[in-house]
Amino acid sequence: MKRVLTCILNDKAGSNSAAEAGELITKVAAERGWEARVLNFSNGVDLDSIAAEARAAGGVVVGGGGDGTISAVAAALVGTEVALGVLPLGTLNHFAKDLGIPLELEKAVETLFTGKLARVDVGEVNGRIFLNNSSIGFYPRIVQARTREQRQGRSKWVAFAQAALRVVQRSRTLHVELHEDSRQIRSYDTPFVFIGNNPYAISGLEIGTRAKVDGGKLWVCAAPNAGRLRLFALALQALLGFVRDADLSTFETQQIEVLMRRNHVHVATDGEVNVMRTPLRYRSRPGALRVVVPSAD
Repeated sequence: MKRVLTCILNDKAGSNSAAEAGELITKVAAERGWEARVLNFSNGVDLDSIAAEARAAGGVVVGGGGDGTISAVAAALVGTEVALGVLPLGTLNHFAKDLGIPLELEKAVETLFTGKLARVDVGEVNGRIFLNNSSIGFYPRIVQARTREQRQGRSKWVAFAQAALRVVQRSRTLHVELHEDSRQIRSYDTPFVFIGNNPYAISGLEIGTRAKVDGGKLWVCAAPNAGRLRLFALALQALLGFVRDADLSTFETQQIEVLMRRNHVHVATDGEVNVMRTPLRYRSRPGALRVVVPSAD
């Protein structure tokens, strides 16, 4: 692997200082004889162009920030031999956790230089890449409402709680048809459709995590005919880790088409919301991304 590292850091990331991370990366790179470049950015810049420029340098391109930042950097590397490094500087850091990457800054930086290369899957919806999951229904509305609350000065968690309560209280169902290989396999009214890049645990202590990110499958989850009260109950069960398979409709597939009674819909991908034209065409891209993960001791 080319000993060149370009690190793209989000100045607004939630848990660790981008400045501190940049200084540490520069120091460790010098000690190990690597060529390193650190690029800081703020929200609103053309991250796609920055990531494409970093890809051209080869070696390892590091996304430093939350899941949205890392997903955007990864999108520029999918289908190439350039490896993604993950520096978890966000609040939740789902992708880093599922890869086993340390959340402590020093250990995460060390992994960038000492880790091994692995291939992982990515999901895609209408040409947009996601590493963790994508969804329609109430969650994109929660993200939008949370952003509005944060602009009013509320902390991220308070904003999320207030947004979630408001959206669930006003929740409504979507009528969706799910097609696989041009034939309908599911049709129901549901407050959400969740598409995971590989299956998610829905109960117990591991709820919300994935056992693997290289199984080559999408995981489709919905709650047919769940009204507001049922949605509240499911949310409470999820918090307590008591969701049962029977409470949800779930299945695995390599690709799925989501048809709706509207031309456009808000779609969340790794915590970012965009408007997309329907139908939504999802597919798994097995092994499409090279990523640096911790070496086995």
